[in-house]
Amino acid sequence: MKRVVDVTVAAMGLFLLAPLMGAIALAIKLGDGGSIFFSQTRVGQFGLPFRMHKFRTMIQYAEQVGVPLTIGNDARITKVGYWLRRTKLDELPQLWNVVKGEMSLVGPRPEVPRYVALYTPEQRQVLEVRPGITDLASLRFMDEASCLAQMPNPEAAYLTVVLPHKLTINLEYMRQRTTFSDVAIVLATLWRLVTPAPPTIVPKAEKEMDSQAA
Repeated sequence: MKRVVDVTVAAMGLFLLAPLMGAIALAIKLGDGGSIFFSQTRVGQFGLPFRMHKFRTMIQYAEQVGVPLTIGNDARITKVGYWLRRTKLDELPQLWNVVKGEMSLVGPRPEVPRYVALYTPEQRQVLEVRPGITDLASLRFMDEASCLAQMPNPEAAYLTVVLPHKLTINLEYMRQRTTFSDVAIVLATLWRLVTPAPPTIVPKAEKEMDSQAA
């Protein structure tokens, strides 16, 4: 049933949001003349790699001049990209990943291979399900980029503090997930996008990051 809902909602979304996506594509093209989409290899269900799509929010070839993380006001982000990231509209092309069966509407956010290679056997259990466009961990770590920007080594802080907490949240989600919990996560995500709210982050992770910064 989850797959039926995924395909139905994603297909409807692509159809209904086509005018908006066309406007976004035009804005990106007019912004710097570069490519409209950004595709990156991520690790999906059962550890299989796939190409995840986004609207491009950074300068061309940004992945060649930095880590696979966006830290605070990353200098690589374009003017249009700041708005797309703030509204999360850069994620819309992932609806096509959902239709293709590579992603789900709700599920653990897919990581790049270099980070997945560091997973423990227990953490690799998140690969048993399709990755998602949104998940509970993303809601809990709404201020991740800003917090990481304060760290002496943002990538190390992400790998040693943030990512382990995200994986713990996702493993717990997998044990308790239902259709109703998925709907609740989607609604909570939409609510966060349209309603100003204070950024959130897992308290324990925040303490650990504070100790690293100190």
